[in-house]
Amino acid sequence: MDTVPDFNSSELWVIRTTLKERYGQDIEIQLADSEVKLDSSHLEPTWCPTVYWEVKPVAFVILKTAPERYRSQFFYSETEFYDTGIDEYDNLSDCVTTLLKMQADHEVQRKLEPQKN
Repeated sequence: MDTVPDFNSSELWVIRTTLKERYGQDIEIQLADSEVKLDSSHLEPTWCPTVYWEVKPVAFVILKTAPERYRSQFFYSETEFYDTGIDEYDNLSDCVTTLLKMQADHEVQRKLEPQKN
């Protein structure tokens, strides 16, 4: 099984800086590992370094799947989770920025849905 390198200090700086720009304050991030099946040709899942944070009521994750390769998701619960529609990024800044934009757009839609009835 291949080992994916941990997030380095530069990558963590990109995430923290982007979050501070978005929210106007420092957001606590947590480092974790996630077991992920990277593609259908791999039988075994791979452990991927993960950055996790919450801005209630939503949680976010960015997984590092290889050197300079990232995936992202945001979720409200175990059954309500979303991605950006892009399988993998080769630029972490694009990954974080797109994730935040998609979640903000989704939040607007969530607030409009009850008004449609």
